[in-house]
Amino acid sequence: MAGLSRFALRRRAGRWLALPALLALLAMLAWSGAAQAQPSVENQVKAAYLFKFAGFVEWPEGSFARPDSPLQIGVAGNDSLADQLEQMVAGRTVGGHAISVRKLRRGDALQGLHILFIGAGERATVIDMLAAARGQSVLTVSDADDGIALGCMIAFVVAQDRLRFDVALGQVTSSRLRISARMLAAANRVQGAT
Repeated sequence: MAGLSRFALRRRAGRWLALPALLALLAMLAWSGAAQAQPSVENQVKAAYLFKFAGFVEWPEGSFARPDSPLQIGVAGNDSLADQLEQMVAGRTVGGHAISVRKLRRGDALQGLHILFIGAGERATVIDMLAAARGQSVLTVSDADDGIALGCMIAFVVAQDRLRFDVALGQVTSSRLRISARMLAAANRVQGAT
């Protein structure tokens, strides 16, 4: 260091002083990126419910094109939930069917779906997608505040600070689906139960 000028010493010191600031900035960016990439706990719970619902629902004859056709779950209005669900179901099966997840947008065809989740988003989108699913054997699930009133079969609700679900049996019966009594017992509320 004896042969370096004051200017060179300042420049070298400036680099060393800038390095901790640069590392701190990179660490902060990496942490915020990781925080954004981590799925929310709410989405994790919703994804787990959607996966579990598949094991407690019976679809009518002909709902699967072939015995080895995948069970398809469509997710509209919440891409991060779709991503979380896709990771959760990778390599898993339900009733001998592999599970596939499709991200959907308003106006997309619903053919081949077995479960349709519609995020709260725009009310018009929820209404349109429910109308498109009506008459098909598709389990419809939403986290819209008035999901059941709009015609959903299952609506996510918060009860006693926990994410739970309500079931509308009238909509389920008209779609020719059958929900296990065990699933109904786990519901927060079942409408249309006798």
